[in-house]
Amino acid sequence: MNHLEHQLDYPWGEAVPEPGRTIELAPGVRWLRMGLPFALDHINLWLLRDRDEAGREGWAIVDCGITNDATRAAWEQVFARELDGLPVLRVIVTHMHPDHVGLAHWLTERWGVRLWISATDWNAARMASQATTGFGGETAAAFMASHGLTDPAAQAKIRARSNYYATMVPQVPRQFRRLLGGDVLRIGDHDWTCLAGHGHAPEHISLHSESLGVLISGDMVLPRISTNVSVIDLEPEANPLPLYLRSIAALRALPPDTLVLPSHGKPFRGLHERIDQLHAHHDERLADVRGACAREPQTAASLLPVLFRRALDLHQTTFAMGESIAHLNALWLAGELSRSLGDDGVIRFQTR
Repeated sequence: MNHLEHQLDYPWGEAVPEPGRTIELAPGVRWLRMGLPFALDHINLWLLRDRDEAGREGWAIVDCGITNDATRAAWEQVFARELDGLPVLRVIVTHMHPDHVGLAHWLTERWGVRLWISATDWNAARMASQATTGFGGETAAAFMASHGLTDPAAQAKIRARSNYYATMVPQVPRQFRRLLGGDVLRIGDHDWTCLAGHGHAPEHISLHSESLGVLISGDMVLPRISTNVSVIDLEPEANPLPLYLRSIAALRALPPDTLVLPSHGKPFRGLHERIDQLHAHHDERLADVRGACAREPQTAASLLPVLFRRALDLHQTTFAMGESIAHLNALWLAGELSRSLGDDGVIRFQTR
């Protein structure tokens, strides 16, 4: 546990759900975990006790895991052991990233229910499952090269990942129920308010229950790591970092003792402290970028050792590149940096 985590309260300590099992965190709120084939090796998923319009009792699933046989098998164990003999009534997805939406098509078909998601993220998921722009392929490789990631081995690996997203999200349900910020969902005996967030995904939906004192934060607030905030080739001049910081600042309106259920890490209390930590983290990274760009022109790739002081594999490098560009774009669009395109086709930033 790092020093920042000591400022947070973990009510369940080091406990995590066993495979195929759940831990009840609040009345009708159950926590389960699925594995991921990355350095970040898990995702937290949630079951909420639900009731449909006909009065039938059951469960709402929040987030799905990626598409693979292991995740399907884990879900089947949950269905057999943890639903109290009741059906799934709906599938809610916080956003379009593969670990969240990957198995939505299978779960909705398995139970004959509807997907609930923001329209923006449904459309983004549908597009990404058909063309892996932003995650791999020629366009992504060219975008990374324009920001200084020109290493031939890295370029070859990015080009080869032309179906990267689709391997984890081969299908997206053709129909959905739209979630909007401010919507209130009645899930079982409790109201859950939809809180739209931006910067990490196009239109991320977190869920807050005032009566339970619970926030399902998705990826917007994580206890141990900072949420990835990236620019990808679809929107090269995007400015997601201020969007993200404004989104999490808005969560300060929730009570400070809110129980936060994050997609990665462990449930915790200390929402306001964590928001302050994340703002301080990005302030420090922006200061690092300013300092480097004051010394000499910088590319996003040249800033990787400045922003990420550890070894990165290719999966981590592509995310790190997106985050490096996000910090550069934030300062460039705020007028603090100038941006130029060199004769070598590489974009560089420097202090004005």
